[in-house]
Amino acid sequence: MTIEANKALQQQWIHVISAGDLDGAMALLSPDFVSHAPGMAPGPEGVRQFFEMQSAAFPDHKVTTLLVVADETYVTHHMRSEGTHTGHFLFLPPSGKYLTWEFIDIFRIENGRFVEHWVESDTLGMMQQIGMIPGPRG
Repeated sequence: MTIEANKALQQQWIHVISAGDLDGAMALLSPDFVSHAPGMAPGPEGVRQFFEMQSAAFPDHKVTTLLVVADETYVTHHMRSEGTHTGHFLFLPPSGKYLTWEFIDIFRIENGRFVEHWVESDTLGMMQQIGMIPGPRG
């Protein structure tokens, strides 16, 4: 695919995820999709489970695109996430606090669909914001 087509696919992904359209999101994943995200169940169903959990944990969740970089095979985006933490998220119990964190996703694309995924997320910052571990002093 072209660089612009890969960027458009990423924007479509953000649009359907932000709208809570998980069926639309699943349509963008290859049936043999593999995520290398820690703790995510395998395949497209694991992605659905993650976003269902995220939606329940952060009902007012929103994302902001900070940077998108693409080539003919990969698209990478640096995003800011924020929302009120009212439900369980991964290993974090509900805190009631408004959290802000950043993450970087890398997707490999074949035939117009995502086939592989890696993510780096500011989990440490999230844990500091909810008081699970001390933050920086100063």
